Amino acid sequence: MANQKPLLSKFLSFLLLSLSLWGHPPLVMAKEVIPIGVVLDLKSPVGRVAESYMSMALSDFYAVNDNYSTRLSLLTKDSGNDIIAAASAALDLIKNEEVQAIIGPQRSAQATFVLELCRISQLPIISFSATSPFLSPSQNPFFIRTTQDESAQVKAIVDIVKAFGWWEIVPIYEDTEYGNGLIPYLMDALQEIDARVPYRSVIPPSSNNTEISEELNKLKANRTRIFLVHMTASLGSKLFVLAKNAEMMSEGYAWIITQGLSSLLDPMGSKVMDSMQGVLGIRPYLLPSKKLKDFERKWQRNLTSIKTRSKTTTSLNLFGLWAYDTVWALAMAVEKAGIVHSSFLKQNASNSNVDLAALGISEIGTKLHNTILTTKFQGLSGNFHLVKGQLEPSAFELFNVIGRTERIIGYWTGNRGFSLDLNDNSEEAYSTSKDKLKQPIWPGYTTDQPTKLKIGVPIRNGFEEFLKVEWHSSTDDKASISGFVIDVFHAVQDALPFPLPHEFIPYVNKHRQSNGTYDELLYQIKTQRYDAVVGDTTIVANRSLYVDFTLPYSESGVSMVVLVKADDNKNLWIFLRPLSLNLWITTSVAFIFTGLVIWVLEHRVNTEFRGPPKQQLGLILWFSFSTLAFAHRERVVNNLSRFVLILWIFLVLILTQSYTASLTSMLTVQRLQPTFVDVKEIKGKGYLVGYQRGSFVKGLLMKQLDFDESKLKPYETPEEYHEALSKGILNGGVAAIFGEIPYIKLFLAKYCSRYTMVGPTYKTDGFGFAFQKGSPLVPYMSRAILNVTQDQEKIGPIERKYFSSQTTCEDQSTTISSHSPSLGVDSFGGLFLITGITSMVSLLVYVIEYFFSHWPALSDKNIATSFWSKLVEMVKHFDQKDLSSHHFKREESRVHDVGSPDVFQPSPSIDDMQNHSRNSVEGTNDVIIHDDNGSLSSSSRHSDASTQDVPNSS
Repeated sequence: MANQKPLLSKFLSFLLLSLSLWGHPPLVMAKEVIPIGVVLDLKSPVGRVAESYMSMALSDFYAVNDNYSTRLSLLTKDSGNDIIAAASAALDLIKNEEVQAIIGPQRSAQATFVLELCRISQLPIISFSATSPFLSPSQNPFFIRTTQDESAQVKAIVDIVKAFGWWEIVPIYEDTEYGNGLIPYLMDALQEIDARVPYRSVIPPSSNNTEISEELNKLKANRTRIFLVHMTASLGSKLFVLAKNAEMMSEGYAWIITQGLSSLLDPMGSKVMDSMQGVLGIRPYLLPSKKLKDFERKWQRNLTSIKTRSKTTTSLNLFGLWAYDTVWALAMAVEKAGIVHSSFLKQNASNSNVDLAALGISEIGTKLHNTILTTKFQGLSGNFHLVKGQLEPSAFELFNVIGRTERIIGYWTGNRGFSLDLNDNSEEAYSTSKDKLKQPIWPGYTTDQPTKLKIGVPIRNGFEEFLKVEWHSSTDDKASISGFVIDVFHAVQDALPFPLPHEFIPYVNKHRQSNGTYDELLYQIKTQRYDAVVGDTTIVANRSLYVDFTLPYSESGVSMVVLVKADDNKNLWIFLRPLSLNLWITTSVAFIFTGLVIWVLEHRVNTEFRGPPKQQLGLILWFSFSTLAFAHRERVVNNLSRFVLILWIFLVLILTQSYTASLTSMLTVQRLQPTFVDVKEIKGKGYLVGYQRGSFVKGLLMKQLDFDESKLKPYETPEEYHEALSKGILNGGVAAIFGEIPYIKLFLAKYCSRYTMVGPTYKTDGFGFAFQKGSPLVPYMSRAILNVTQDQEKIGPIERKYFSSQTTCEDQSTTISSHSPSLGVDSFGGLFLITGITSMVSLLVYVIEYFFSHWPALSDKNIATSFWSKLVEMVKHFDQKDLSSHHFKREESRVHDVGSPDVFQPSPSIDDMQNHSRNSVEGTNDVIIHDDNGSLSSSSRHSDASTQDVPNSS
């Protein structure tokens, strides 16, 4: 019976050709009938539409090309939406109907199996609806796709997400090869724009209404608002009806559908369309043409008979148009390739219907495949031009489902991005701006963009320069929110590369008062009550456990502010305060030591450093101190003394200049002193301290500074700060108030003459904006914050708007150190060290030289004398003049010149007279005598002078 089927088929073809030639002249040649297999799901919307369109395509093509010698015969099989049935239908068409090619099957999963059959038999398989990217013509040599790959729309979808500023999106797709095929491409593209996919909803095609509703409720509980639906019409129609029942087609939601579902909206019923109001769709753009309009009119004329049979609707269907163009392309290729039905297959010996080896190999399959690939024409769906085995991607149109119509809101092309008019040939840059699109009507019949960022805003009663929330009336639902923080946020928003729709929601209770602390507000992000928090929120470690912060937009740190008081002691003893006690002692010791060194170096060679012991002691003290004002009159004649004095005067100069500068500063600037400068003093004495209510500072005081909670008092406004500090520690006030530096500066701007910021600064990271953990907005916001804060033209006007009224209080931005302001030894340690070493070395050189020059004389004079006796003699001898010094020799020569009668002597100068007078006074106890060698020597006129030895002059 099976062997008779080919003969019956040939007989019917011959009969059909005979009837077609009836009445024609006998010279007309018979047409070659080429059987083509068609595998469709005839119960699906796509299958019903495609069957009707292909039938019209066959009629229209041969009406235009009547002279063609070939005629296609479409043999349609119903796959029944089953993979095995589709493969079985294809096998039957190949083996028993000897088809030259197969159009279909309809679904991507079905096509995978049929492809293997066509590979064995080397028959072309042409699909107008299998759009899965997993089916690649480059990997399947006999596969031709006369539709677009699903991945072609991914870039357009991502540009939509970017244009509307959606930072996260949830794909909902069916668990089939068609549904799963798009997701890898979509995920990669979303990752490039830092859009987050927090969840992927996969729905099996066999899911019932209860299972789909459970999945939708799960999405609703996760507060997801943006969805991308990628599924077939049968599953998608159920999804949207159930989504409307779950109140997920209301205001605040956004739905995008891919081209697979967008191309099938018309066959859907009114109930499904009513549930899709506000949906945004994307589909390939159909270029208007006269041919398309003529076909549409013909479709309307034949509507009655077609509708009765196929239960389809009136509008054009894109899959149907692709099916129409597929038939035209195949008919043209068959004619061009010269296909002959009788030369179809090399038959195998096997007669089994299920033996794949019995399929044989097509003699003309490769030729027909190559001919189809090179076929080009203008079809109903646009330009039919296959690139790498599939239809070349065209422009996409974006539409909005409103009522029973689809409102076009714009177009997308790969080289221009979004545009309102594809016929505009002006050269424009690639655009992803939503300004290039018409305003969509979103679910809930609203123009307000879905997924506005829900931003929590803290409530504060003080420091309104930073943040101010107020209602103009008790019935007013919208609060007026302003302040430095809000203006910075708007500036950062403007610096973003995409729009950021948002809504400020004050964190209040039913009485419009603060609903909790800043920590409690930030925790609302984790509970998904808010998407972000914008306020004067400080970035600290424990908060980052449940939120992500942006970079800071303000300065950081926590310090304390205290009351200042007048310094009552400064009028009497302020002259001592420039130098610390250690420096005063060190300087005094240096004065005495330097005076002593100079006296030792000058005593034996300079008469100005000789005299009675009291006079010499006074000279030691006087000489060094007189160098402070450079008032010393004594001359130094020893080179070592001069060397020591050079460095000493340099030290004195530096010291006096520093003292003068420090004293001037104290007399002109430091008029007030803080009551407390040390936290340990406050804590040790058990004084009360204040902090800002609701801030993290309370935790810092208790955990980091170890304050007892009973010693902490909360305050909110600058006026409360002022009252608490001004009362003092004895009248129920506080010793200090701890706060963040921006608040302290605002407080000091109002009360700068009475309070000051003191003590160390405890490090924090300043104010920042908080978002959900892992939010892709954080890096964008952080980069925008840097852009704003580092541009004085942007941040400058905002700062002047709110803080220009601040007065500068001496140096308000500088904290007073808890250490003494006096200069210490450390500041001059190097100078003291250099001067001390110089003096010691000079003194040591002099002593060594003195001992070496006088020790041999004592040894020769009295050999039996002990060492200690000689040492005592050396010390005693030190008090005598060194007449060998050039200074005394000059005086001696002056005396001889004056006493000689034979030599003319000039009148002594005034300086010589003064020196002589001073020497005669200071040296009244010394007598100049001549020794045996005629040299000058001196002896003391003390009572024991007769007992002293007078050494010979060398």
